[in-house]
Amino acid sequence: MRLTRPGTFLRWLDRHGLARLGIAAAARRGDAQARLFFDPAIRDDPYPFYREVREAGALVRGRLMWSTTRHDAVVAVLRGEAFSSDLESLPAPGPLAVVRRLGRSGRPIGPADPPSMLVVDPPTHTRYRRLVAKVFTPRAIEGLRPRIERHAEALLDDLPQAPGDTVEIVGRYASLLPLTVIAEILGVPQDMRQRFLAWGEAATPTLDLGLTLRQYHHAEDAIRQLNAWLRGHFARLRVDPGDDLLSRLVHLDSEGERLTEEELLATAGLLLVAGFETTVNLLGTGIYLLIRHPDQLGALRERPDGWPNAVEEILRYDSPAQTTARYCRADTEVAGVPVRAGEIVVPMMGGANRDPAVFPDPDRFDITRANARDHLSFSSGVHYCLGAALARLEGQLGLSAFFERYPDAALAAVPRRRSTRVLRGYDHLPVRLRP
Repeated sequence: MRLTRPGTFLRWLDRHGLARLGIAAAARRGDAQARLFFDPAIRDDPYPFYREVREAGALVRGRLMWSTTRHDAVVAVLRGEAFSSDLESLPAPGPLAVVRRLGRSGRPIGPADPPSMLVVDPPTHTRYRRLVAKVFTPRAIEGLRPRIERHAEALLDDLPQAPGDTVEIVGRYASLLPLTVIAEILGVPQDMRQRFLAWGEAATPTLDLGLTLRQYHHAEDAIRQLNAWLRGHFARLRVDPGDDLLSRLVHLDSEGERLTEEELLATAGLLLVAGFETTVNLLGTGIYLLIRHPDQLGALRERPDGWPNAVEEILRYDSPAQTTARYCRADTEVAGVPVRAGEIVVPMMGGANRDPAVFPDPDRFDITRANARDHLSFSSGVHYCLGAALARLEGQLGLSAFFERYPDAALAAVPRRRSTRVLRGYDHLPVRLRP
């Protein structure tokens, strides 16, 4: 690893280093919640752990934070005005406050850095989201349908066509379809797309907690390169805009209000990392689940109009986004449990999506589930995912195109999970195509 910048070390210490030490210490003292961050068995299958948390109570207190996997409590936290997504504004003791202040100098803007919509609160978030929503309209997203269909067919045409051929489907299809779509939205030239993919993959772990210094250094270096390229890209688009949504954002002027350069950087980075990676996970997980449940896939062959609900059930059953974090700004209650100002709560959406109080027989994968859309995979409240409509559209079109072409696809080997915990999916999924 190259010599770490002092600012990078301070930012790592503030965001990950101290948390990593605290979580490790809590785990040594038997804190069950600390297992979430270090136990590889929970990473591979978190749902028994979520069940334990839910059975322990609506809100469960650990040594460092509260946790909840109950659907009603997760919604209360995500929608509660007493809770903030801006963990940097959490009051810090004197030495840590100095570390945080010094670390802000020269910081690149990543998907989890202010002014990213993930980590700012109203009224800043309200203004920011209102401006971005003027471009990411339902009509604009629906207008991408023909392009997504063409890209899916072209990518499938590029796969081996001989019977029995094995393909690593994440690298050859599940990642390339959303990458192509996001690249078009951002106006990224064809020869830059693989580099964009590399930057996105390197930056994604910053959404997790407790990275090592090496991991954080690698991610921040990728974010810094992405920022530099995007600044030059914005300058080009101001002179010569393209037919893409980012060009519209760059030129957006709503009653004298515009997005700042930093807000443009944060939005583009969030689209690349959060929007792209979650859709990769949706497609990969969807392919895996439908191969493993041939009865469900057969039902979709009989009733192709069931694809939208099938995507909702995939999102519910094995959510691409599993957890988030909020800190309490003012004393409040969640499900009758007092939460004090300054305390951190971890709402586990992946667990809420298996809450039997909302989803009967929650561990059963059922594409006809009537209330599958009640999942919380896109969060809830003011931070509800702005890209939800795009993810749903890509999921429906990408999965239906794949299984129309390869209805008898089969797993060729044991798949491998991504190492991240906030975002969940596969990074290696070998499939025998059987055209």
